[in-house]
Amino acid sequence: MTDDKDRLLREHLLYLLRGGGAHITFDDAVKDFPVALINKRVNGVPYTAWHVVEHMRIAQWDILEFSRTASHVSPPWPEGYWPDKSAEAGEATWRASIEAFRKDLRAVEELIADASTDLYARIPHGDGQTVLREALLVADHNAYHTGTLVALRRALEAAGEG
Repeated sequence: MTDDKDRLLREHLLYLLRGGGAHITFDDAVKDFPVALINKRVNGVPYTAWHVVEHMRIAQWDILEFSRTASHVSPPWPEGYWPDKSAEAGEATWRASIEAFRKDLRAVEELIADASTDLYARIPHGDGQTVLREALLVADHNAYHTGTLVALRRALEAAGEG
């Protein structure tokens, strides 16, 4: 791949990871999210807004660490990727989850932006994954659950919770 094509691919990946295009950004979704709603449930939905943010944090962290560390051990699937259904967060825990998510997202972005990262090489300790595939997985997963956060907030506010 030419240097121009490599640079362009990295720019596109970073744009996607940052919520570019048709997606709302994570920061826009959590900005001014009412703390009073972070532990509220929408009828028929088994998780809260904080559960979603914490799930996003755990999944992104796992993908990041898998991508860069051979000794990383992933949490058990699926229970290790979600907080306990009865767990609730206070404002400090909510903010900590958001900040940890942002920190790991910056680390994913740095991995992609680093020209020495071979986006196409198989991750040696994986079973065929590449850093490119893992970056796309992070972007896709984050976009999906960021939309979930927006939908939860709208449903809670429409129900008079907010």
